[in-house]
Amino acid sequence: MATEFHNLQELRHSASLATKVFIQRDYSDGTICKFLTKFPAELDSRIERSLFEETVKTLNCYYAEAEKIGSQSYLEGCLACATAYIIFLCMETRYEKILKKISMYIQEQNEKIYAPRGLLLTDPIERGMRVIEISIFEDSGSTSSSSTGSSPSSATAQ
Repeated sequence: MATEFHNLQELRHSASLATKVFIQRDYSDGTICKFLTKFPAELDSRIERSLFEETVKTLNCYYAEAEKIGSQSYLEGCLACATAYIIFLCMETRYEKILKKISMYIQEQNEKIYAPRGLLLTDPIERGMRVIEISIFEDSGSTSSSSTGSSPSSATAQ
């Protein structure tokens, strides 16, 4: 797993950031955490529409699962009240477990689908659950003829 993470870090360092695309939250069903599945035009030549939509739909399903209230949520709440919330020092909540699952899913999608296409998904938790950020990278070697204000440090060899 360390080598896979290294490849994502390598993408961040060896390519220059061209632009960012933001997928906004969908508030049409209320305040539940759900993101729009509308395909952004900036990604048209980078990734297939079906792959993008599948990623966003899967994330939406995970967030719906995290926000679902059931017996486990009630039990966690009762234990929290009974122990003055000290219980959360010893155990992870169901919500936290699902957020970890989402982070692993995003990392897996970056490694298998997005990074090879010069894209990088950012976990929505890092952006306050407001947007899914997709960074679009340009290969440093291919942008040498069209440098538009890129910093000299991005072209420095390591």
